[in-house]
Amino acid sequence: MVMMTEDPTTLVPELALLGGAVLAVLVGAWTPRRRQGRVRVLALLAVGVGVVATVVAATRPPSTTFDTYVLDTTTHAVRAIVLVAVALILWWSRDAVAAHPRESEFTALVLLGGLGAVLMAGACDLLLLFAAFLLASVPLYALTGWAKSGATTEAALKYYLSGAFAGVTMLAGTTLLYGAGGTTGYEALPGGLATGAAGPAAVGLVAVLAGLAFKAGAVPAHFWVPDVTDGTPPAVAAVLTTIPKVGALAAMWRLLLAVPDQIVPWPLLVAVLAALSMTLGNLAAFAQTSVLRLLAYSTVSQVGYVLMIIAVGARAPQALPALLFYLAAYTLTNVAAFAVVAAHPARTIEEFRGLGRRRPLLASALVVSLLGLVGTPPTAVFVGKLTAFAAAFDGGMAWLAVLAAINTVASLFYYLRWIAPLFRDEPSGSADGIRESRTARHGAVTAALLSLVLGIAAGLVLPVFVAS
Repeated sequence: MVMMTEDPTTLVPELALLGGAVLAVLVGAWTPRRRQGRVRVLALLAVGVGVVATVVAATRPPSTTFDTYVLDTTTHAVRAIVLVAVALILWWSRDAVAAHPRESEFTALVLLGGLGAVLMAGACDLLLLFAAFLLASVPLYALTGWAKSGATTEAALKYYLSGAFAGVTMLAGTTLLYGAGGTTGYEALPGGLATGAAGPAAVGLVAVLAGLAFKAGAVPAHFWVPDVTDGTPPAVAAVLTTIPKVGALAAMWRLLLAVPDQIVPWPLLVAVLAALSMTLGNLAAFAQTSVLRLLAYSTVSQVGYVLMIIAVGARAPQALPALLFYLAAYTLTNVAAFAVVAAHPARTIEEFRGLGRRRPLLASALVVSLLGLVGTPPTAVFVGKLTAFAAAFDGGMAWLAVLAAINTVASLFYYLRWIAPLFRDEPSGSADGIRESRTARHGAVTAALLSLVLGIAAGLVLPVFVAS
């Protein structure tokens, strides 16, 4: 039974993110540039408060706050995942943003984007979902152009235009669902749709899913992903390809389970999107020589595996633990991969040649993250894919699980293309003048180790993700 409450103390993690962002702006405005690091410290303290509050809240029974926001296993898990991702990125991006004229703005925008992602995951009302979508979008548009170079300005414009179109589509879908169901609340939506017009309901649901697919970077709303990822600094790219994806995919899960597939046959639609995302993402990654574009298409394919879980969410009891564990595993692994790129200022695969001899720990972190994205034991993504395949089979979509297995094997090719040069001899003088980031290097190793620990401890973690 889900309790109803209007206690604002249940929203401490969200308030911590909001308070951290506000403090980042206020303190940053009155702090000399050479001491802007204190803003990051305040933000990390706010994140720490959010983590502690999340752990405490997870021990309580599920409840609904202000009739629009659910506090359950999914929300708590997304809170924890986003908070850890925000902390890791703020930490290892220190060298890249230190003493920058807009250092405090970077911190504030990351926190606000994280807040929007968390709110998307917990929203149980279409209006709150759209408001959270905007909060997870507008700050990230600004973050994309944060470095204020030609490439980042172009990337920000592309991201904004794509997001504006997706937002309008999502708002139109919300209007249609309200017209068909007579309500915006998820709890009453099935009853309203059962007596309403099926056509507008189907069109409305597809339109809302289009907006969430944009945030997740899923096909066919993935076109912004490679250009924006390649046009921004690695720290920004890590945020854009991780934090909003987690919130959007969790939001998609919650919304779709509130709509009976007898009214709108969404499982097949999501399964097709999963198949297209994992396949097109892999095919596009094969020919990439830019490491950022390769990681961008990799994130598109990873979304396909998560959508496979969502497609069988109403049929497979183990789908929820599989979904949340995969999101946690993907987040750590993806953050580790981008941290390596931030640590070693190279943008092509060939420029990583010889890294294994010069920086063995950094190269090891990259190997762990890339093989982790493939799904190699004992990394966390391996367990995530295993549970995803099991859920697909139990949910009656064995064909999708087989396609996912084929894509997993195929993805090994382009990841190995990046791994192989690490252990070759580098050209003489190629390392001269390279300024590596120590904090990014430490962040990459830490995130890679956490992905290994999560994979080894999967037997202990998965039961935590079972719905209360």
